[in-house]
Amino acid sequence: MLKFLIFCTLAVAINAEIAEEEDVLVLKKSNFDEALQAHPNILVEFYAPWCGHCKALAPEYAKAAGMLKAESSDIRLAKVDATEETELAQEYGVRGYPTIKFFKGGDKESPKEYSAGRQADDIVNWLKKRTGPAVATLNEVTDAESLIADNEVAVIGFFKDAESAGAQAYEKAAQAIDDIPFAKTSSDAIYSKFEVSKDSVVLFKKFDEGRNTFDGELTKEALQSFVKANQLPLVIEFTEQTAPKIFGGDIKSHILMFLPKAASDFQDKMDQFKKAAEGFKGQILFIFIDSDIDDNQRILEFFGLKKEECPAIRLITLEDEMTKYKPESDAITAESITQFCKLFTEGKLKPHLMSQDIPKDWDKNPVKVLVGKNFEEVAFNPSKNVFVEFYAPWCGHCKQLSPIWEKLGEKYKDSADTIVAKMDSTANEIEAVKVHSFPTLKFFPAGEERKVIDYNGERTLEGFTKFLESGGKEGGAPAGDDDDDLEPEDLEDVEDDSDSEDGTDDDGHDEL
Repeated sequence: MLKFLIFCTLAVAINAEIAEEEDVLVLKKSNFDEALQAHPNILVEFYAPWCGHCKALAPEYAKAAGMLKAESSDIRLAKVDATEETELAQEYGVRGYPTIKFFKGGDKESPKEYSAGRQADDIVNWLKKRTGPAVATLNEVTDAESLIADNEVAVIGFFKDAESAGAQAYEKAAQAIDDIPFAKTSSDAIYSKFEVSKDSVVLFKKFDEGRNTFDGELTKEALQSFVKANQLPLVIEFTEQTAPKIFGGDIKSHILMFLPKAASDFQDKMDQFKKAAEGFKGQILFIFIDSDIDDNQRILEFFGLKKEECPAIRLITLEDEMTKYKPESDAITAESITQFCKLFTEGKLKPHLMSQDIPKDWDKNPVKVLVGKNFEEVAFNPSKNVFVEFYAPWCGHCKQLSPIWEKLGEKYKDSADTIVAKMDSTANEIEAVKVHSFPTLKFFPAGEERKVIDYNGERTLEGFTKFLESGGKEGGAPAGDDDDDLEPEDLEDVEDDSDSEDGTDDDGHDEL
């Protein structure tokens, strides 16, 4: 009894040291270990006060914390200001904001990366799946009704025999999907209520058809595919909240409709887009982007679009290489969109490569200006050595490099065989070079071989000069980790350049 009283006293003392804001624990280096001891299951958000994504997440994160607290759950939500608690941020490999990690059972060595959406229900469902059974058991009709009413999407397995092969496959599928609640039942009353006559799996949702019934062999893989194909609306709007679901899913082919929501014919075009989507469920994700929203302008730029050019349709694949496609017709009808998607799925489309017009004074300055339309002619000129910087206008690291690159151009402006050039890769694309980060530096040596040599050395005038004088053989050093990565997920991370003083995030990345 004495030991128990001492333990309780210590627990109270520990809890007293941890402040709360809107039901979210505020953690620091000084109380982090104590929090893990006091709360065996704790989700921790590492954030930056200036981060737009963190600000957008904050109300949903607090709502989730309140929901769990109201249920007297032992799961707690916490946050760490990573710009202040730099040691903690470094210890847990925080490179971007927000970074969210789940510490289960007080284990601080190997936390699980949070992988679901950014709405309160997503957070709560993910945590419950991580701490409780993957599949809840429903015995009463009211239990099933509550599950469906309380969730945007819920899955119920109807199995008379809980030990059947189908029921076991269902259990395995549920364990593999974090962001949706799964339940099972053998109740005759629940079968009757939802008009289910035989063992089956039904996905209930608050959009489109309202429910989908699985039809096929009950295997883990088939069930996973069924859920992933039906858990999102036929057309999903791109927002801060939906972005994780869009980019975190298994469907890597996305067709996007850029259209102002305020347009008089908005609903008509949305109906056409949705009608086309019905034929490509599970193959292509149909996404609507409001072209009037300021935060979406980076995405328009990525596709070479301007607000006045909308409505417009584009398609992108997010595999190893990001590839864009543009329809021949500007018409937004179910027929034209269906035909465009059909050509894509049959492999009959050619990628759409953007290019600006060639500036009249492209070769006037020491650093020559390349665009898609003159790149081949200049970069692969067999009599010239051409050193090219592929940049983005908004890239902080490119801005830092600019004065050095200008000096390099000045140094070689009178050279008969060496050209220093630059290309805006947000407005120009070429087959020969796939740009994954900014700045990307590549050397195209003279000759008929069409060689391309990566530059990974020091970004100094001396390093560049040594590299050029050696014909691209010397001066290279191991690549640094300060490039501005351009990954598929960067479409999710639409941030203002005001996030930091130089337009970059503290993790050395400029978000697209």
